[in-house]
Amino acid sequence: MAQVRIDRWLWAARFFKTRSAATEAVLGGRVHVNGARVKPAKDVRAGDRLELTIAGVRRDVVVLDVAEKRGSATVAATLYEETEESAARREQHALERRAARPLGADLGARPTKRDRRRLDAFRRAARRSR
Repeated sequence: MAQVRIDRWLWAARFFKTRSAATEAVLGGRVHVNGARVKPAKDVRAGDRLELTIAGVRRDVVVLDVAEKRGSATVAATLYEETEESAARREQHALERRAARPLGADLGARPTKRDRRRLDAFRRAARRSR
């Protein structure tokens, strides 16, 4: 097997949970093969460069192998290689997302009365320092 449909490959490489989600992404213009917007029936081969936009994060990957069936995550990881710039950009985006979380989002479960009072005091102090 030297080539496979792009929507099938994206599903097999575990970029999307369902094949229909992969198809929608391709139709929506969030997937480019070798710099060109494609349709879901476009065949992808080893060596092709893909630009994917998933949840607002752009990933650039190079296809190393093709597969029609969805396998384990370890097998899926061998199907592609992410470029260094893309990995660095994705890590930076994750750091920014973590830093942008609202105060107290990392507390976990519902706060106790004592935790809530501390959180309110912390927020008041943060507002005053602006």
